Amino acid sequence: MRTRLRQLVVTAAALFTAAGSLPAAAADDQGRQEHPSNGGHSAVIRYTEYGIPHILAKNYADLGFGEGWAQAADEACTLADGFVTLRGERSRYFGADAAADGELSAARTNLTSDLYFRGVRETRTVEKLLAEPAPRGPSRKVRDMMRGWAAGYNAWLKQNKITDPACKDASWIRPVTELDVATRGYAIAAISGEGRFVDTITTAQPPTGSATASAVPSGAPSTRSARTPDAKAVAGAARELWGDPGMGSNAVAFRGDTTANGRGLLLGNPHYPWQGGRRFWQSQQTIPGELNVSGASLLGTPAISIGFNAHVAWSHTVSTGIPANFHQLTLDPADPTTYLVDGEPERMTKRTVTVAVKDGAPVTRTQWWTRYGPVVTSLNAQVPLPWTTTTAYALHDPNAVNLRFADTSLGFSKAQSTDDVLASLARHQGIPWVNTIAADRAGHSLYTQSQVLPRITDELAERCSTALGRTAYPASGIAILDGSRGDCALGSDPDAVRPGIFGPARMPTLKDAPYVENSNGTPWMTNADQPITGYERIFGTVGTELGLRTRGAIEDVAAMAEKGGLTVRDLQRQQFANRVPAGDLAVEDAARACTALPGGTATGSDGKAVDVSEACGVLKAWDRTMDTDSRGALLFDRFWRKLAQAVPAAQLWKVPFSAADPVHTPNTLNTDAPGFATALADAVTELRTAGIALDAKLGAHQFVVRGGERIPVPGGAGRLGVWNVLEPTWNATDGGYTEVPFGSSHLQAVGWDGSRCPVARTLLTYSQSSNPNSPHYSDQTRLFSGEKWVTSRFCEKDILSSPRLKVVRVSERR
Repeated sequence: MRTRLRQLVVTAAALFTAAGSLPAAAADDQGRQEHPSNGGHSAVIRYTEYGIPHILAKNYADLGFGEGWAQAADEACTLADGFVTLRGERSRYFGADAAADGELSAARTNLTSDLYFRGVRETRTVEKLLAEPAPRGPSRKVRDMMRGWAAGYNAWLKQNKITDPACKDASWIRPVTELDVATRGYAIAAISGEGRFVDTITTAQPPTGSATASAVPSGAPSTRSARTPDAKAVAGAARELWGDPGMGSNAVAFRGDTTANGRGLLLGNPHYPWQGGRRFWQSQQTIPGELNVSGASLLGTPAISIGFNAHVAWSHTVSTGIPANFHQLTLDPADPTTYLVDGEPERMTKRTVTVAVKDGAPVTRTQWWTRYGPVVTSLNAQVPLPWTTTTAYALHDPNAVNLRFADTSLGFSKAQSTDDVLASLARHQGIPWVNTIAADRAGHSLYTQSQVLPRITDELAERCSTALGRTAYPASGIAILDGSRGDCALGSDPDAVRPGIFGPARMPTLKDAPYVENSNGTPWMTNADQPITGYERIFGTVGTELGLRTRGAIEDVAAMAEKGGLTVRDLQRQQFANRVPAGDLAVEDAARACTALPGGTATGSDGKAVDVSEACGVLKAWDRTMDTDSRGALLFDRFWRKLAQAVPAAQLWKVPFSAADPVHTPNTLNTDAPGFATALADAVTELRTAGIALDAKLGAHQFVVRGGERIPVPGGAGRLGVWNVLEPTWNATDGGYTEVPFGSSHLQAVGWDGSRCPVARTLLTYSQSSNPNSPHYSDQTRLFSGEKWVTSRFCEKDILSSPRLKVVRVSERR
């Protein structure tokens, strides 16, 4: 063993000091030898426990090659399915009416998804962004990584046989290009803007009966009897749209004077889908003397999205900033496809897109675009934005011209301090819809909502909002501006990389607080003792009620900071504490009120009396956690969801919210509310109907299935305030919760000691591969079930001492 380790160290030293090329070969742990290519891209991949690849390359193109190769090895089917989406070919292979993949846009059908992405292709939108000089466009390093990633993905497909039954022998798997990789980054950036409105972008048509009107496709909103939108409904739809729990996160960074050794600490806990194209994937990326970073990338992207290096660790949380806005257009009375700006007519741009359809004729549809963006006709199915003969609405999304995310992330990967993180944000301004939380080995902490937002100041909104916007903006942050006035243009900050977005100086930021924490709340309560104020409404609110997850998180991390002496182990405990703030606030009152119900019965929403006496004792005995062996957790979970439906928010608590004490108010459950007993009765009935004991262990009914085996998983819903978020889906006819589709994903607890190696523990909850035939299909999921972590191997000595080490050279073969 000692001789083998010495040989591996020598090999690693050669790799790190290579000047012109990597070693000719590297032996894996079975004694095989991979032969180098005669030219072309190549990289060395060292696999350690749980299939985590440590990619070593001599330049950025080869690094991208190794990343593309290794991602394809684990996720070929998921990646290939995404590229079908991005090429606008889902209808061709899977049928026009089938549900879209839902991971790269909110399109409901393959047809609308294809119409949108074919439009992006045919207008050469991404090519134009690629051609822009940095920092407006991607740097040469990032373009090299994208080009290399495509080559690595293609090489893997060429040299290997797909074993995943999800796409084995599929005809739709094809080689990709740099453009495909860039388009994936484009889609991710725009997913909270144009991506949310794909269905209405691709179906919006002029009023029927007008001279220029096209045929209105089936399912498109009607404009024949259009009415003025309701301002409160628009505000409510906007809050629901951008408050969608489809993505979320927690993160906290601690300053050095709260830790055991004076160095910073970071805990990252993003909440993302467990299947499909928005999965994270782990790797370490190394170019000797240039780059050395470990973390997770969103599938199909070449740079580390969240991670750490020898000096800095960072994570992201989905922000409260509204990354898009609307412009209300005044139309030419003679032509509803012409709008007026300062009295001058301007014709809309007509985009005609044709999509191939499986077993059917091609479908051609028209989209209508303006100087502001595409015309849209609704926020959702219930809230129209009618296109009439006098008025239309255009969506403006500044992330639809943003290919800067990868460069911003690469800047983080090379950072040596939290100041360097801020510098990358200021230079590239590529973060689309998330906050950034960071810590460094010198003991600094950082929170910043430095994201790409339309430059809508409160002054501009006051001056230029339409009647609709004057209600919607303060209530939801969605601006609806008068598109007929040139003086209502978004303008430009002098430090902004592009016109129409905020510059770095305006971003809500808090540096070097004892702790900085975000759980998808507004910047205001990043630190309860140092509230952030003075930012524009579009970033979020100030002085408004906090979500239970934010309240619980601040209670926890503030107590940790006050206690001091923190280590990475404390971060690990916080991740899996599985405390339920809603339970702490409400379960004692609920159990007491339950016991007081006459005859131990309550009336359900169906009017039937239900014996709930057993539930009283179960709730009282519950340990107020969402651990897999917690009894009563499932009952409280179902009760709390029904209580939210039965009791208006304003009546839920006896003590109302106070901005003077936002972390501890509102409180004291209002058990006198008429809906309380109804919710309790319905929860008891629901569990009994499903054949579930009221005191059943949570893990018996909250699970994932891997290889036919149920694996219990800990955690709970964000609405309960649980840090370790899981959002299972209830199916009453199928006996309760089905497999967990969403929640905690790539976890990282990071600190530093006196060595050159970060002290890091990580966990990819759903494991590296979606392929059921992979040994890394469920290995980390089982760790998650047991609330265990992976000890990160960052330094060479740790990588090379792994008992699972496998070293493979990958290359293009000609």
